[in-house]
Amino acid sequence: MSAKAIAVRCLILGIFAWPAPQPVSAQQSQSQAQIGYKSAADADAKKTLLLKEFDPASMLHAPAHNVDRAKFYVIDVHNHQNDAMRIDDHMPPERVVEIMNKTNVRTVVILTGMWREKLQAVIDEMVRPYPGRFIVFSQIDFSKIDDPNFSQEMVAQLDDAVRRGARGLKQLKDLGLTVRDKSGKLVTIDDPRLDPIWEECGRLRIPVSIHSSDPEAFFHPVDKNNERYEELTEHPDWSFYGPQFPTKEALLAARDRMFAKHPHTTFVALHMANWPENLEYVSHLLDTLPNVMVEFGAREAELGRQPRRAREFFIKYQDRIMFGTDNGMDEAMYRNHFRWLETGDEYFDYWGYPGQGRWKIYGMQLPDSVLEKIYHKNAERIFGQFRGEAQAQAK
Repeated sequence: MSAKAIAVRCLILGIFAWPAPQPVSAQQSQSQAQIGYKSAADADAKKTLLLKEFDPASMLHAPAHNVDRAKFYVIDVHNHQNDAMRIDDHMPPERVVEIMNKTNVRTVVILTGMWREKLQAVIDEMVRPYPGRFIVFSQIDFSKIDDPNFSQEMVAQLDDAVRRGARGLKQLKDLGLTVRDKSGKLVTIDDPRLDPIWEECGRLRIPVSIHSSDPEAFFHPVDKNNERYEELTEHPDWSFYGPQFPTKEALLAARDRMFAKHPHTTFVALHMANWPENLEYVSHLLDTLPNVMVEFGAREAELGRQPRRAREFFIKYQDRIMFGTDNGMDEAMYRNHFRWLETGDEYFDYWGYPGQGRWKIYGMQLPDSVLEKIYHKNAERIFGQFRGEAQAQAK
């Protein structure tokens, strides 16, 4: 048989030997039908995952630059660790200093030192044993608001606090929101009974760190449209929505009138003047009132989600912004803030995520000259008259 005949015969046999097509099973057909472009009919019924359990892992492949120690030494101007009010859980002072040493934090300002014996206890535990590492502020005793000589009593109390070692005055957000006199009337931030106290701070050349109002969402209904719904559900007493409270705008207006009335006193408007959601407002405040400084304690989340606008703001007002955390003491907490300020990293958790809202933040990669001012130079300027105290205490 010729080679050509053999090839033809093999081809014919191959055709007859080829398996017949098998019918598509129902299971295969169903599997193919699942690839479509419309939502499943029962999709809404299956969306039962609780919000508190939703913890998606980002699939974004982005560089991460961890910053163990700040590029320049730090003065944290907003802290409550081991304060007189026990706002944060007490921590052994040696452990507090260990955290500071590991992260290049030179000094921490303990804002809530209260007055007299309670103030003295903070000074004895934190300030004197660790010269140069801690600064403590005093506060106003509003339990005496109805005393006929309230203003004079508070001025005397402030003078006593400074003699003991206090280096500033701290005002909590209760002023304007919940502090009332015996008539039941709210004591406003610009109440004239407080004027002698603010003036005395100017005379003593000590700063006033003041917390007025709160995040904008706290003044809105706690419903599905509130971006801080989880936080306000966790802390219902932080909601100031309703006719029983002043508006956010009214609180800030009263505070700003008070700032303007006392031009020789340095005020630190805490939490980025408590309107980081509105940096145009903060810019106007700083442009209008040269005696006002700001810091960003517990507002990394708000500022970190608007990196381009925030970076522009930080560079423009580099002489008016100070480093503050208001987040207890933790190495990881400080390192998270350093990453935000120093790197250009994208889409990472702010400290405490998702406590203030379900969004991520972006690094600002600030220039060294700006970083150094924010980390410590601006704070050293307002505490300048006390320079050299650390050496004196150590002797």
